[in-house]
Amino acid sequence: MKKQILLSASLFHALNDAASVITPMVFPLLLAQGFLIANYAQIGILSNLGLLTSLAVQFLVVRISYRSEYRTLMVLSGLGLCASLAVIPLARSFGTLLLLFLVLRIFSSFYHPIVIAWISKSRAGSGRELDDAMGIQSGSGNLGVGLAYLTVGFLAQGWGWKTPLYVWAVFGLVLAALGSWALRGVSSRSEERPSLQPADWWRSLRAIRRFVPGFLFGGAGWSVAVYYAPSLLHNKHGIPMGQTGLFLALWIGLGTVTGYGYGIWSRRFGRKTVFMASLGGAAAALFLLGFATTKGLAVAGLLAFGGFLLMTYPSLHTFVGSTVPASGQTMAFSWVSNIQLLSGALVSLIAGVLSDIIGIWFPFVFTGVLTLAVFAFYAPRGPEFFGGKDGQPAEAPIAPEGAI
Repeated sequence: MKKQILLSASLFHALNDAASVITPMVFPLLLAQGFLIANYAQIGILSNLGLLTSLAVQFLVVRISYRSEYRTLMVLSGLGLCASLAVIPLARSFGTLLLLFLVLRIFSSFYHPIVIAWISKSRAGSGRELDDAMGIQSGSGNLGVGLAYLTVGFLAQGWGWKTPLYVWAVFGLVLAALGSWALRGVSSRSEERPSLQPADWWRSLRAIRRFVPGFLFGGAGWSVAVYYAPSLLHNKHGIPMGQTGLFLALWIGLGTVTGYGYGIWSRRFGRKTVFMASLGGAAAALFLLGFATTKGLAVAGLLAFGGFLLMTYPSLHTFVGSTVPASGQTMAFSWVSNIQLLSGALVSLIAGVLSDIIGIWFPFVFTGVLTLAVFAFYAPRGPEFFGGKDGQPAEAPIAPEGAI
């Protein structure tokens, strides 16, 4: 059962994250053509409202997850993502594009709050298995993003911006079908029925409050890369969309390698060491990317950023899985995703407006400063703060009070 859950989660994570970056990948083309998108501020509006939509929907997803099979919810999510990709090319105005993009963001809001919690609960009490599973599911999402970047750039360059959306709408159906098939005979039903009152959500947030700065970094880092790196490479450095997609695929590819290797590295060096190295490396890479004056330096900064940024996600998921009891993990992982979404929405909106005023390099330097602040917050903490060195929790789990 554990293997079936992890296989299905990996397939749906690949589809979910790929669908989330395919449309932003064509934004630079639309901006350059002056079609649908007129300035960076509109990219900021698209990303901001899209992320806020996901934040709102995820609270509803958590509520219905206790009454529905996860398999049903993920099939609904997969079909919605594919349908959204198929109709976005029909947009004829910025308002229509925004509306269709928000629909896509609604269907991309299912995976993170429920399936990651399901993986964690299925491996409760096994620190080594938890580290490995979180690395695998995270790496699989990155793999989907990498494939999207690799194909979208060349398809858009050769056959127009609509083609990659149509192609992925079809391919996404295949991934959704395989993900559903992998869960045959597996039920997510549980006798636990938290009340899900505001007080319960608040207690769940208190249980993971120590990791909030990390979530803020994760949301900001992902958003600036997805929404502004294509424009930085294509519009500032003049890199063709095909090559831009290739470099972004390599960016996520390095993250895939680091994600899959997280379990091994966390056991060898300790969770804190891996996490802090990821934060420090990400900050340095962001400054290099933002201040780069040549294509080569910009690409080097982007690739390094991918390797470091995407190592932080399995780290944070493992921290939460090790410190929150199984009964509270669906709400806890919903908070993880929601805080990242809120951070990404705020930073992407600020970045869009100021990119028009200051330059497209600004989002990366701004996020680099935020990353240094997060690094400074965690630097004095001991290994037990992160759930121990060897993959086992170093302290008793933090149990939310009351109904959880």
